[in-house]
Amino acid sequence: MKKLYTLYIYAAAVMLMACGSRVEIPAHYTQVDKQAEIYPDYADIVIPPNIAPLNFILRDTLATAAVASLSGNGEPLLMQSDGSLTLSADTAEWRSLLAANRGGIVKVDVYALHGQEWVRYRSHTLTVADEEVDRYLSYRLIEPGYELYRQLGIYQRDLSSWDVRPIYENNREYDDSENHCINCHNYRANDASDMLFHVRSNYGGTIIVQDGKARKVQIKDSTIITAGVYPSWHPKDNLVAFSTNKTGQTFHLYHPEKIEVMDEKSDLLLYDVTRNEVSHILRSDNELETFPCWSPEGDRLFYCNADVGPYIEPGSPDSTRAMQLVYHYDSICYNLMSIPFDRVTRRFGEPRMEVDAASMGRSITFPRVSPDGRYVLYGQGRYGQFHIWHKSSDLWVKDLQTGNCYALHQANSDDVESFHSWSSNGRWIAFSSRRMDGNYTRTFLAYFDTEGQAHKAFVIPQEDPEMNVLLLKSYNVPELTRNAVAIPTADLRSCIYGSDGENAKYVPR
Repeated sequence: MKKLYTLYIYAAAVMLMACGSRVEIPAHYTQVDKQAEIYPDYADIVIPPNIAPLNFILRDTLATAAVASLSGNGEPLLMQSDGSLTLSADTAEWRSLLAANRGGIVKVDVYALHGQEWVRYRSHTLTVADEEVDRYLSYRLIEPGYELYRQLGIYQRDLSSWDVRPIYENNREYDDSENHCINCHNYRANDASDMLFHVRSNYGGTIIVQDGKARKVQIKDSTIITAGVYPSWHPKDNLVAFSTNKTGQTFHLYHPEKIEVMDEKSDLLLYDVTRNEVSHILRSDNELETFPCWSPEGDRLFYCNADVGPYIEPGSPDSTRAMQLVYHYDSICYNLMSIPFDRVTRRFGEPRMEVDAASMGRSITFPRVSPDGRYVLYGQGRYGQFHIWHKSSDLWVKDLQTGNCYALHQANSDDVESFHSWSSNGRWIAFSSRRMDGNYTRTFLAYFDTEGQAHKAFVIPQEDPEMNVLLLKSYNVPELTRNAVAIPTADLRSCIYGSDGENAKYVPR
């Protein structure tokens, strides 16, 4: 039976101004035994102490107004809805609330006006972690099918505020002469001072940013399949590991996962940034090596590998080879591998199997090693190496200390989890997920605790939460950095359009 509760408010009650009027907690309300349905789902999550306000929408068809109270140590924060039942927090007061409750818990009470009566929903909580998330998030915005690259860009969000700026865009208004792809933005050890990304099609090349300046290079050779992709900066030396992939897209007529991105061939490359020299790390006909990632000490390189020899008839021309692989698209599984690296001699040792996923009928993609070197975070799905449409794709880790491999159940969902990165302190992961609507990827954050477990994930906050519905682009390759990308967009544009770039020298190993 519902009970009527009376809330006595002190004469000097805390209040803020929202929508031009004073915010007050209702003096009389009826308690209901269910949590409010809020969008996005920010209930019972762990959040960084430097995150922007978690503005949300109350989804209650009976409500005409709403108020929320966030209380813990210090003064409570009050939020009042606008006409669309969106509840927003004052940024300065939000920061004060998080600072006062760092390492503690904030209780959230939501009130809704039903006719002339207020109801209060069951409380939920926000646990404020001690550890901050890296302040800056870089990501690409692209059409969700990934088959078009018109009007796309790489952007940088300040996670402590609403500030977003373009790092580089190909064109704001469609112009075929400027219609080139940009992808694979990558940084050295969460430091935006060293950055690179690729330009494909018109004005193609790899753009490398160091010491505040950009230059274009061409990583090509007759022995290299295509220009390098999927980069990983060496954490200590001026080197980058790439894969080189002959990639194609196939489209399902009836399959709900729509697109299959497949490698026909792929190898691993080592690029010396200082000398502008490139060489092969691994090269083979029927082994597909991709997604390299350095350990934090730079003494081991992790990557994914698939043996496609059983699906290829000896002597098959490339066109036939491609179709043979397409016919076996759901049988191609990638294992997690690693190979030792001697920084003095710059020589690699013998590859080692880290996770034999193929024997379990699973496939691994996109390994990323935690900053402390203990965990490898990776995507695991049913098959293939590009899990962006695979609903079977979840986040997994291997504990390199114990050898245990396990799914991050609290962070995963029933839909796609894909590209992911670590915060520099190893306590946060950012990743792409289609869980909100099944079509568009959005960027989520999840706390990763000292026991090696991820907590419930939440979508990065927006000033207007409806942005998660209205934005008809997918967030792709979220990368966390401690500092901002400083080079002006105009300098990058001049570099891309200004020259064909310097050819890297191929050095056989």
